Amino acid sequence: MLSSTPAPSNPHESSLTSDCAIALELADIADNFTYPAFMNADFHVERKADMTLVTEADRGTEDALRARLAVLRPDDAILGEERGTSTSSHNRRWIIDPIDGTHNYVRGVPVWATLIALEVNGNIEVGVVSAPALNRRWYGARGQGAFRVLGTTPGCQRGAPKPLSVSRVAELSDASLSYSSLHGWKTQGLDQGFHHLMQRMWRTRAYGDFWSYMLLAEGSVDIAAEPDLELYDMAALVPIVTEAGGTFTDLQGSPGPWGAAAVATNTLLHTAALNVINSPHK
Repeated sequence: MLSSTPAPSNPHESSLTSDCAIALELADIADNFTYPAFMNADFHVERKADMTLVTEADRGTEDALRARLAVLRPDDAILGEERGTSTSSHNRRWIIDPIDGTHNYVRGVPVWATLIALEVNGNIEVGVVSAPALNRRWYGARGQGAFRVLGTTPGCQRGAPKPLSVSRVAELSDASLSYSSLHGWKTQGLDQGFHHLMQRMWRTRAYGDFWSYMLLAEGSVDIAAEPDLELYDMAALVPIVTEAGGTFTDLQGSPGPWGAAAVATNTLLHTAALNVINSPHK
């Protein structure tokens, strides 16, 4: 059951609660794969066709999550970064990134996480982001709030869930922006717009990957944006950001993770951020 939320009052809410519990169980399974290998640097590294890195921990974690879902939700489809798509006649699909931030993982940087989402009828209903090397986990379900838990590293004493809420910063000049890198913005022809947005901000930092969006949901960052992403990079982030009061769209302002990019804000700054990014600048 989602902590700090009322008991379900209808079958839809009851199903979401059960699904969130499953997603959290999957996060525990993932942490027990990823964290020991990270701490011991006990993994083999390969390059995929797109030249990104993949480790045995990526593949082993996804395989373990798929195996558990085959028991708990055998009729659901699965989309995973490493093993692709398994189809289903049902309208439910689990979306998994076993290690978001694999390059950090390989280099010993603790900013990486397992991302787990559930899509139902074209909506992302549940999202879990588990970052055991940061001793943190975030989760949310549509209509039931978003939460952060500390003490999630395997073997640690787990804390109580804390409800999340975005900031109330209303001006770009007072706001903090987080991003992953600058390279993709040029490829999209939006490097000038993004650079101009950076100039308008009070503060910019490259916290990177999932962490930018979790800091946004916590109210520590006001805008997070990336120009080139896959569905499995974004799906788990959406319920957490939106249930914390934020807005998550693509660069054109379409809601959700369905575009190839993300702009997430505390909602108050969303229109302004999109306008600056997409406006031509000399």
